[in-house]
Amino acid sequence: MDSKAALVAEHLSKKVTSPEGSLTILDDVSFAIGRAQSVAIVGPSGAGKSTLLALLAGLDTPSSGHVWLEGRELSALDEDGRAAVRAARVGFVFQSFHLVPSLTAIENVMLPMELDGAEDARERAAAILAEVGLAARKGHYPNQLSGGEKQRVAIARAFATNPAVLFADEPTGNLDAATGERIIELLFRLNSDSEATLVLVTHDEPLAGRCDRRLSLEAGRLVGQ
Repeated sequence: MDSKAALVAEHLSKKVTSPEGSLTILDDVSFAIGRAQSVAIVGPSGAGKSTLLALLAGLDTPSSGHVWLEGRELSALDEDGRAAVRAARVGFVFQSFHLVPSLTAIENVMLPMELDGAEDARERAAAILAEVGLAARKGHYPNQLSGGEKQRVAIARAFATNPAVLFADEPTGNLDAATGERIIELLFRLNSDSEATLVLVTHDEPLAGRCDRRLSLEAGRLVGQ
């Protein structure tokens, strides 16, 4: 295992049971991702991209193989252990934003910091919302924000705890082209400023092209990296 890598996947496989029998979603996938790298996971629908992301983030467990995140073997931890690593070291951005509808923008960004026990959560949340251009919208609820604004809140929340690794699943998938381009610029600026490792699943060719590396999946197998 490469101790200098942010993420290591070793012989990862994921199988599920379906009415037709056993279905292999990922098949013997291995790679290492260096710290502060940006990596796009690409491939056709059904190739196993989101499953791979979930395994790397410790949201799911492999049928076989191992995952190390910042030197911690996620696949050796129970759910509580994986949750603790995620809370301390990981940020997430999803296609559907996953904001809490009953919380304002600033409260959504404060949430992971408060769960981590930060006493200056409101000040830090206000600062990062200003950084993503939403200082004037911090008191608005998600249903009062546009799609691009919601995604900027989600990105602010993801970076609020200074994660070592940021996972993004189709972060521009629900946005128009112009808004998506602004979100791409924001993601890479924050990635560069924070030196977080960025791992994203995308069908967006300009977004994939901005990354340092691509991991190409086809029918659950890694066909290029």
